[in-house]
Amino acid sequence: MTVEVEVAHGFGAFRLAARFRGEGGVTALFGRSGSGKTSLVNIVAGLLKPEHGRVVVDGVTLVDTKRRIFVPPHRRRLGYVFQEARLFPHLSVRQNLLYGRFFTPRAERPAVAPIIEMLGIGHLLDRRPGGLSGGEKQRVAIGRALLAGPRLLLMDEPLAALDEARKGEILPYIERLRDEMRVPIVYVSHSLAEVARLATTMVVLNEGKVEAAGATAEVMQRLDLAPVADPEDAGAVVETTVIAHDDAFALTRLASAAGDLLVPQVPLAVGARLRVHIRARDVMLATEPPAGLSALNVIRGTIAEMGPVLGASAEIRLDCNGIALLARLTRRSIETLALRPGTRVFAVIKAVSFDRRGLGEEASDH
Repeated sequence: MTVEVEVAHGFGAFRLAARFRGEGGVTALFGRSGSGKTSLVNIVAGLLKPEHGRVVVDGVTLVDTKRRIFVPPHRRRLGYVFQEARLFPHLSVRQNLLYGRFFTPRAERPAVAPIIEMLGIGHLLDRRPGGLSGGEKQRVAIGRALLAGPRLLLMDEPLAALDEARKGEILPYIERLRDEMRVPIVYVSHSLAEVARLATTMVVLNEGKVEAAGATAEVMQRLDLAPVADPEDAGAVVETTVIAHDDAFALTRLASAAGDLLVPQVPLAVGARLRVHIRARDVMLATEPPAGLSALNVIRGTIAEMGPVLGASAEIRLDCNGIALLARLTRRSIETLALRPGTRVFAVIKAVSFDRRGLGEEASDH
């Protein structure tokens, strides 16, 4: 199912001019605060009418200013999950979940039980929202949106109001939603870690304009986008397969085209596919085979591109047997090692640098 957006709209001095196409899965709108992400998703939802442009979801035109088409929000069959759960406090969880179904034709209503099971909220049905944690509230909000039978799900920073523990609780459910429900999602976020883990398509917004759009792994390796990204989370996405578990040391071995990786043990069976986010700040480089290291991961590569110096450091893109990795080094290290495009290097990555937020099941094919 495709999502096609090409719109232009002015907000005083700010001008939104965006064009992108999402091919099912999760299309992430990524950028800093004020880049136009929420305005763009509100245009898709019908909460904002653009001055110019068109929005098409699965072949159905929702907006076309040239043809004077504007489908009102309640007829678009879109689900919307906000930063705050926005549940009805006077209704039980069950009543909140079933609320959206009243506006959906009976023949198009999805089954209730599978969605409750997928989100793990069966034990909450008789409770009121006031007695739920932030993560539980968001799971109920997601369930309410799904039970309305949407053709597209919009999620506007759904984890922004949660602490790290609650984010870790919700992310696996969004992965299941992506892989099992097959409902396309437009996901707004300013967190690279979330985008790396969830998105199949990444759209980078900066000051109202699309700087890049495409497959997440390809977009994230671009060095020219470093000024738009959070330097703490900037890095590469690598697709891997679980090949072994080392129970004695609580580690999991992953196979990738770049080489094997050891990470903290993950609860997945051998053969499971896993998407790994390797942050640029966690990658060290050596020009000779390193020895006597505590780090467990050493991958051979060649410097493919060197980014601009930003302050004291610069990002470097490596080609590791066709797989891109990013490394952030100080200018002094770059000059000391005489690094340049074509230099053969060894990328060193500590196993403990991988956290659960950076390890997520790979998006299935759509």
